[in-house]
Amino acid sequence: ALVVVAALALVIIDRASLPKAPRTADLIARGETYQVRIRRDAWGVPHIQGKTDADAAYGLGFAQSEDDFATLREVLLATRGVLAREKGASAAPTDYVVSLLGVWPTVEAGYPKLPPDLRKVLEAYADGVNHYAALHPEAVSPGLLPVTGKDIEAGFVFKQPFFYGLDAELKSLSAPGGPPPPPKGSNGLAVGPSRNADGATRLLVNSHQPYTGPVAWYEAVIESGEGWHVAGGFFPGSPFMLHGHNATLGWANTVSKPDLVDIYRLTINPENRNQYRLDGQWRDFEKSTATLRVKLWGPIVLPVRKAVLRSAHGPVLETKAGTFAIRYAGMGEYRQAIQYWKLDKAKTLAEWQAALATHALPSLNYVYGDAAGNIGFVHNGQYPNRKAQVDWRGVLPGDRSDLIWQGYLPLAATPQLWNPKSGYVFNSNNSPLRASAAADNLKAEAFPASMGLQTNMTNRALRVEETVGTDPAINDESFRRYKYDLTYSDRSSVAAMIAEVTAVRAGGDKDLADAQAILKAWDRQTNIHNRGAALAALMSQPILFARTSGAPEPKPIDTLKAAITTLKTHFGRLDPEWGQVNRIRRGKVDLPIDGAADTYRSVWGIPQKDGTTTADGGDTFIMFVTWDRDGRLSSDSIHQFGSATLDASAPHYADQTPLFVAMKTKPVLFTEAQLKGHVKEDYRPGKR
Repeated sequence: ALVVVAALALVIIDRASLPKAPRTADLIARGETYQVRIRRDAWGVPHIQGKTDADAAYGLGFAQSEDDFATLREVLLATRGVLAREKGASAAPTDYVVSLLGVWPTVEAGYPKLPPDLRKVLEAYADGVNHYAALHPEAVSPGLLPVTGKDIEAGFVFKQPFFYGLDAELKSLSAPGGPPPPPKGSNGLAVGPSRNADGATRLLVNSHQPYTGPVAWYEAVIESGEGWHVAGGFFPGSPFMLHGHNATLGWANTVSKPDLVDIYRLTINPENRNQYRLDGQWRDFEKSTATLRVKLWGPIVLPVRKAVLRSAHGPVLETKAGTFAIRYAGMGEYRQAIQYWKLDKAKTLAEWQAALATHALPSLNYVYGDAAGNIGFVHNGQYPNRKAQVDWRGVLPGDRSDLIWQGYLPLAATPQLWNPKSGYVFNSNNSPLRASAAADNLKAEAFPASMGLQTNMTNRALRVEETVGTDPAINDESFRRYKYDLTYSDRSSVAAMIAEVTAVRAGGDKDLADAQAILKAWDRQTNIHNRGAALAALMSQPILFARTSGAPEPKPIDTLKAAITTLKTHFGRLDPEWGQVNRIRRGKVDLPIDGAADTYRSVWGIPQKDGTTTADGGDTFIMFVTWDRDGRLSSDSIHQFGSATLDASAPHYADQTPLFVAMKTKPVLFTEAQLKGHVKEDYRPGKR
């Protein structure tokens, strides 16, 4: 009886903590005040036309909800720090991080400072989500509604630092040796008129993201009567095109990993655990409490109170190894939406550079191209204004206030390269000092060591040098061929792994000797019929995965032996065709797929019990954008699945997958003339 009473009390307490649900009729009535039209083409891609920017944003919120409300709902719950109420204890760390990073105090302080017309856009997008939710109450979590503009703003505040690896830093402190975050990557490539045989400007937009989830791509075309007209990729919960193009310019983003996080070991007062030492004096922590609501079973939710500490450095983590403070780029930043909005609406290079000068995004590379023939690379970042004479790479002493950096280096100090003589720029998550031909590249001595710039070269970056870098007369066919390159460079880390494992004495181990012979003969290709790729990829992928996510790397000889066991057990041989192993699966679709981890045709596979791998990340939404010598735009795109990203019963759940596997694309119907004759549905939200 006591257990039942306690359970009922928990249910009552939880329900009392939820905000009062708005009237469904009010949400629908508010949605109907917007003037917007949604037209879907044969692939289900929404083309959203609004009278104002706010009208268009509202239409996007509704359309995204139609196609993937489950992910949108999860994004909103995570951003509010209440995901564990639905997902249970596994989501509690995410909820705690929302409090640890001060997401909502940042939003509450910053939201009123956003331009009023931008707030209208954020609120309109939220209204689109609310309208859909009001029509589908069965899909709504208790307490979710109403979604507000602040929720959308909070999504930018929460997500941005994770793109340069703050999540990995937090995990390394709080749970050393835990599962690594998913790998992040991307390719961006722009080729100017001087290097294109036809005088065109070409841009490749080729982000590598997980196939599903909160940072999976969604394709849309947006047009408003106020000059907002873009096509490209959107994340769940984002009203702005994050990369793609408008009529006159476009850009690709790739993930960068400069040193943007500093960790400080704090000295705690042995007589007062609420104090730390700074400049010879004991200082009190700023202390608050996060209430995590954790689902136990059914409707029973347990409130768990956990302290949130901050020092003069930033957020504080108490771990078994000690107490650490973190200072990171983007801390307290609220202007991300301003920058994305300005980038979307820029019409010229000067306007786009002015938008970038908002300097609100803590990281991300930009590869740019436009109708005027300009190309450029920007290793964008909020680089901490650190003292030059200090080694910032390790854990820093937390008792010196002079090590607590203030502010960032100006945007002018950011590595960037515009219109190089070679006629091309690129990035594939590699060093910003190799972004074009050798004669045009930026020089290391131009940047202080305290910026912590990357020095690595990925296989993908090496292959750009070996393909685009050796072709002075690129055309449409070769540009696409280089995108779908399946080769590992002889200079790549995979080639180095093979050299290492083939140098090991096999002794009497016949399987190892046979594997070494296969790897020595392998042509470094990863097409589906290749008989050396399976062994090489299964050996190298765990190492590449660990390297990308900052986890401890296994030894190549150990991963090779594991690959030998897998292939013998499940395929009866060490050299099955790569397509037998490497699969893409979606509903009833199960196809072989070319490519592998860190090839330019990037495919990250998750090992399955049957010895195969299922593609789960890498190449996702791809765009080929071209402005001819007269500035006329054309573009093509492809998504790994389709517009209905989670509805298995929808016709667009996997309709693009066969085209994606065949390394082909579909036209982007950007203008009214291009869309004419291809509209399969035309409706106002709620009137479908």
